[in-house]
Amino acid sequence: MPPLVAAMVSLGVLGAVDTYLTATILPVPVWVTFIAWASFFSCGGGQNGLVKSVASNWTGILIASLTLLIVEAGPAHPAFAAVLVGLGTSAMILASAIRLFDFPPAIVFGFASLVGTGAATGTSITGTTGLAHPTLVAMVAMLVGALFGFVSERGTQLLAAKTPVTA
Repeated sequence: MPPLVAAMVSLGVLGAVDTYLTATILPVPVWVTFIAWASFFSCGGGQNGLVKSVASNWTGILIASLTLLIVEAGPAHPAFAAVLVGLGTSAMILASAIRLFDFPPAIVFGFASLVGTGAATGTSITGTTGLAHPTLVAMVAMLVGALFGFVSERGTQLLAAKTPVTA
């Protein structure tokens, strides 16, 4: 099968599975899984891309969690939040000096996904506990998305593999 068609089939089927899974069994935002899926490919795919993507996404989530923790504990003023987001952004760039995290957009994907998850679910870093905590939800969603990326890459490779013609 041509590689483009193989990718269409693999990613299309798995995109449907991901959407169904997040709508029924696993209560995480589907858009976060899709961001993580793209992050997997942006980080080069394969096992190395899987590790780099998840580690970078989770680093962004942790930096965002710390940023929001301080924002929620401080004065409710846009300038305070803006300064802290600036510091969080600087921390993401500093983290990218480490080889495992040397693709800053993957860190930003994690940061933005945590902030978006909290906003979309109406949860906060300090006001939510247990399995609904936005940090945990975002981390699980990013891991699931990266795994979908890995499986879709393998599926594409299998579907595009040339098989010998037998006479």
